[in-house]
Amino acid sequence: MRKSILVFLFFNVSLVAYNQVIKGTILDIKTKSTIYSASVYFNGTSVGTLSDENGNFQLDITKYHPSMPLTISAIGYYSVTLKDFSTAKPNLVYMNPKLFELNEVTVNAKFHALERSENLTIFRNEFLGTTGNAMNCKITNEDDIRFKYSSNRDTLKAYTTKPILIDNRALGYKITYYLDEFEYDKQSKSFLFKGSIIFREDSTTKESKKLYFERKRKLAYLGSRIHFFRALWTNELNSAGFTVRNSANEIVHYEKIVFQKDDRTKYLKCPGGLGISYYTKQPTSFIVFLKESVSFDPSGYFEPDGIIWEGEIARQRVADLVPYDYSIKQ
Repeated sequence: MRKSILVFLFFNVSLVAYNQVIKGTILDIKTKSTIYSASVYFNGTSVGTLSDENGNFQLDITKYHPSMPLTISAIGYYSVTLKDFSTAKPNLVYMNPKLFELNEVTVNAKFHALERSENLTIFRNEFLGTTGNAMNCKITNEDDIRFKYSSNRDTLKAYTTKPILIDNRALGYKITYYLDEFEYDKQSKSFLFKGSIIFREDSTTKESKKLYFERKRKLAYLGSRIHFFRALWTNELNSAGFTVRNSANEIVHYEKIVFQKDDRTKYLKCPGGLGISYYTKQPTSFIVFLKESVSFDPSGYFEPDGIIWEGEIARQRVADLVPYDYSIKQ
């Protein structure tokens, strides 16, 4: 009897582990043809895989938090985000081609060299940032980026059908960024860019450099968006060095701004926005809510479309990011 129970338990444990593998097929939404070598990953992490020649993929997510959405990206297509993917049955994923942007690339291939150089400088500054880490980042395929101005030449747009490849020599990461949108307003100096990112350890890193990269990564992490939301999840803002204030400049505590519906996801909510201090007396960073509440999880992942960041944290662009699966080495 005891042996039978053990066998039954082993079977159920195996079944649970098996069910943590996501499987699926990726198709062109118009032609229904399969898409080869599409990236399937958790946006902002180093966790991912590629689709095979038949458009099929499988990804073991047993070790990762199930609340994070899954992202699928491929050359020439808009990225797809799956929030409610299934581990019980194969997922069918349909992708839209970037046909409009292909036309833009053709139109803008004749940009004058000087104008293109100026546009690339704007793009680097807004996309990578202007911090010390940004100065040690290099986009290795800048020739794939094309630009277009609006009719009044106030708004600069950037397009690419291929992912942007970044060598972050400050933090020791090789980064692939699938750009969906980039706009920069020359008059107001405002900008926006959207896309998906996957990190990879630089395999050429020498042992003597690894400790250097770890120190730099720790510095980039401390006081970052990920650090803030991880500390918020565990209700350890004070010990982590954060102070949060409301629009009236009053200190607000965890129980006033965090709500929980289940053990996977919590929600941040505060009418009027929040000011965030990191070892300072007054806020240097600010959260403006675009939604009534914004979900987040233990990894530090949060709904990117639900928040606008302002102030110090907003200066942290792609060059200063660490992946959601990053952890400080003791």
